[in-house]
Amino acid sequence: MSAGNDPDIAAAAARIEELRELIAYHNRRYYRLDDPEISDAAYDRLLGELRDWEERYPELVTAASPTQRVGAAPLEKFTAFSHPSPMLSLANAITEADIRVFHNRLLAGGNTISYVLEPKLDGVAVNLVYEGGILVAGATRGDGAVGEDVTHNIRTIAGVPLTLADGATTEIPARLEVRGEVVIATAAFRRLNREREEAGEASFANPRNAAAGSLRQLDSRITARRPLDFFAYAVGIKEGGAELKTQWEVLAALKAWGFQVHPFARLAESIESCLEGYRSLLAQREELNHEIDGMVLKVNELSLQAELGSIFRRPRWALACKFPARQETTVIERIDVQVGRTGALTPVAIMRPVRIGGVTVSRASLHNQDEIDRKDIRLGDTVVVQRAGDVIPEVVKVVPGRRTGREMPFLLPASCPVCGTAVVRLPGEAAHRCINIACPAQVKERIVHFAARGGMDIEGLGGKMVSRLVDAALIKDPADIYSLTAVKLLALERTGEKSVGNLLLAIAASKNPPLEKLIFALGIRQVGESMAKILARHYLGLKELADADADELTAIRDLGPEAAGSITRFFREPANKRFLAKLEAAGIAPVNSLYSPSSPTVGSLAGKIFVITGTLTGMTREEAKHRIESRGGKTTESVSKNTHYVVAGASPGSKLEKAQALGISILDEPTFFALLETP
Repeated sequence: MSAGNDPDIAAAAARIEELRELIAYHNRRYYRLDDPEISDAAYDRLLGELRDWEERYPELVTAASPTQRVGAAPLEKFTAFSHPSPMLSLANAITEADIRVFHNRLLAGGNTISYVLEPKLDGVAVNLVYEGGILVAGATRGDGAVGEDVTHNIRTIAGVPLTLADGATTEIPARLEVRGEVVIATAAFRRLNREREEAGEASFANPRNAAAGSLRQLDSRITARRPLDFFAYAVGIKEGGAELKTQWEVLAALKAWGFQVHPFARLAESIESCLEGYRSLLAQREELNHEIDGMVLKVNELSLQAELGSIFRRPRWALACKFPARQETTVIERIDVQVGRTGALTPVAIMRPVRIGGVTVSRASLHNQDEIDRKDIRLGDTVVVQRAGDVIPEVVKVVPGRRTGREMPFLLPASCPVCGTAVVRLPGEAAHRCINIACPAQVKERIVHFAARGGMDIEGLGGKMVSRLVDAALIKDPADIYSLTAVKLLALERTGEKSVGNLLLAIAASKNPPLEKLIFALGIRQVGESMAKILARHYLGLKELADADADELTAIRDLGPEAAGSITRFFREPANKRFLAKLEAAGIAPVNSLYSPSSPTVGSLAGKIFVITGTLTGMTREEAKHRIESRGGKTTESVSKNTHYVVAGASPGSKLEKAQALGISILDEPTFFALLETP
């Protein structure tokens, strides 16, 4: 029965709508304006009343209701989410001189430039999608093109509007992408860790890790209990609503729609104002409520942003101005040697624990013997330590004045500390290596790499479980994973039926991975996740890749002779051939959705140069570039007399005008898509 035909339901619907509007209003007062009008208890009463009404009339519950922030039943796994427009990463500036270089490079184009300055929050970047003003999706950044769908967790964050607020000058777009950062306030992070310690749980290393771990919970009810917050800072695709011409207007619109925007954000009309803002933010760093690791500098004019474009997934119009790393002094108490999956020996400094930026640091990689010798690092030395990029601990230098004469030089061992095999150092390499492929340390690391998220993504098969399986002689290489049974696993101590069942399900689910993930999982030297995707675009399967020679591989764009040599050596090695045969016998059958059979030298667009301007609706810009390049064409960021085609999407900017002036062929989306299909 509809609300229009039943007075009781009609009255309930009216009260429910009134309560939702009240709660949304008070959320904006609290989160956006930092000026609450009612007490927490009064707010809880409103929410409680709404919950009561919705329990009586469940048919009136909507996904946008504030009551839905409590979380839902756990998911089995996260699904992939393709961002409607790519989430770019920023180039870094380390010094003020770097910031000036960035500014001068933009000035060389004859541009008059103003900037918007924003803090670089140390959290988790996410993309939110609204349709008709209602939150319909939320995803992590991932690789910029594809992230993980975490909508069920995003809904639990009080700082994320479930419905957008409307205003006289901020008409809600029909469709909108909002980019921002999920963070945890420093004080809330300390409380969270205290609560975990009291409950006997492991504490989080830092607020960013806590935010990331909270956002990636399969059970959103756990996420709802974490003190997550959200700051918006950008808009991706926007369909409808008032036109926005500057980044400053974007921030104002985000605030009007109900989002938090960091209060530091400000306009800067000159490079000197930018540098003053950088120094001011650096001075305030320790006083802010949230962790930051720098300042973001953005060109204010959106039309100029579009004209400048991006390169290698990095916008030319924005810069991450990193703060100097926090440093402390401590003492190296010993140096351990770890053996990785390629046999490389890595010296690790074990130091007297010291707090750096709210994190306790007691270990730092020393990389290799050359690095130890260059810095003259000795056992017992007092050293300066920092967290590179505010994340990875590193030994910056020794403090010679603190030496007592009892410090001892360090040399990597002549034999592997795990298996005792002689260590070698190949010509031209910095690393010392154990060449025993059966070395237990290498075996474990190769299996961990194989099962990791970027590879076969076998949940439950982390370092500790792999170590137990290898030590129990249940597996000797990654292919043996697929021979595991419940009987074998239950024979391990401290292993329950539920965890065994979950692990076996995860193993079975990994048998048809994307080809690029399997290529990465193989652990071929010089082949990371990006290179694996490039190879998957050129080869239908592992057999075709294994048959490729070095000349064929080096003809691929972005693949150099070192990587080509590493790939061919891997597939020629008899032990690796036997390993691949074991995988095939175990039923591993990868699927390849990236493969483009057109040769890059003889494709239908061979030799043609394209420039893409504006926003494409049928595919992302990165997808368009890939489609062009897979057919032999090339893409550039600037229009010149050598350009053959300019693909013009929505809001194309000045590149279109320049192309028209030069008489270059202009392609709208339908014409461009038709050209891509030309044999």
